[in-house]
Amino acid sequence: MTHDIPLAWRNIWRNPRRTLLTVAAIAFAALLLVFMLSFQFGTYETMINASVSLRTGHLQVQAAGYQKDREVRLALNWSQETEAALLEGDARVVAAAPRANGFALVTSGSRTYGCMVTGVDPEREKKVSTLAAIIRQGSYFSGDDGALVGETLARNLKVGVGDELTLLGQGRDGSVAATVVLVQGVFESGLDAYDRNVVLLPLAFFQDLFSMEGGVHEVAIRASSLSEVAPLKAALNTRLAKLPHDGPPPVALDWMDLIPGLLQSIQMDLVSGIIMYLILIIVVAFSILNTFVMAIFERTREFGVMMAIGTTPGRLMGLVLTESFFMTATGLAVGIVFGAALTLWFETHGILIPGSDQIMKAYGISGRLYPKLSLLSATIGPVAVLAITLFSALFPALKIRHMKPVEAMHHA
Repeated sequence: MTHDIPLAWRNIWRNPRRTLLTVAAIAFAALLLVFMLSFQFGTYETMINASVSLRTGHLQVQAAGYQKDREVRLALNWSQETEAALLEGDARVVAAAPRANGFALVTSGSRTYGCMVTGVDPEREKKVSTLAAIIRQGSYFSGDDGALVGETLARNLKVGVGDELTLLGQGRDGSVAATVVLVQGVFESGLDAYDRNVVLLPLAFFQDLFSMEGGVHEVAIRASSLSEVAPLKAALNTRLAKLPHDGPPPVALDWMDLIPGLLQSIQMDLVSGIIMYLILIIVVAFSILNTFVMAIFERTREFGVMMAIGTTPGRLMGLVLTESFFMTATGLAVGIVFGAALTLWFETHGILIPGSDQIMKAYGISGRLYPKLSLLSATIGPVAVLAITLFSALFPALKIRHMKPVEAMHHA
């Protein structure tokens, strides 16, 4: 059996042209799989980071039940001491920003719309979200009582920078929350629902207006990387459970809890990608199948002679499968090397999609897309190719079991 490995290697080069074409097909498939999977995963990471930077953060700390009911009374009694106990010293936390939300009727002249009013800490919000980068008119917060409104809402209300808005809502304690604010800036996030329904106020002003008594509804957290989100969420929930509280403890929610629609979009895109990759792998498998059907047909006489001198059909099958493994492994090794090199180059320089640069930059997103090479993207595709090609080579190898030495030796 120790001689079968060098024998199998020599056998695959008996017809070098056919072997090189088959290896080239496998290498191209592996290169394509490594690059496309890395590009797909990198695009998902860009989508997630862009989405969480606009609004939610990678994680949020909320009162239990707030994500479902969004009631103004479900507030956190958040303080610097609480934040220090939860977040300080954790290298996975880049920044955190408290926010508070309330519903109000927003009026300008004869036009009235129901909107979500959100109070944000102007300085801390810059470190968590891209809000300051998407101001299209006016300026970011510079006073204590100015308002930022979405571009669609400003158009519907027919207001611009310097115009007055009247807000009428209900405070946390049931009191009337009413005030007049000046539009300080107009932002455009690219998310129509957000740009149409949100008015932003400084957090301290919001807390006075809605009688929050220092409470907030969510603390948005920016993590150091997406890979740290899951362990950070588990750690925060453990810490939150240990804090003193009257009712259910606050909870930490990650981006998948906060924007499930994005997760569903990624899953749908991934499924369609997997279908495309499977078609590519099946095409390569047929290439291997064709190669070995031809090889066994051409070597029928050889196999008959080998069986006549005592070689078992099982050993011949093992030899053929070893040849298949060598051919596939050679193609995969070449494909992975070139695929990784191509991916690393684009990971550094990015891919600029014509026509999208200005559009993406308008929403605070880089105009280039960057693949992200990882162990998973570099191996999952080639491993699938290896498994399916070996399986496809098994069918012609099984023909050897039914060969009769005398008939095989007389095969023309």
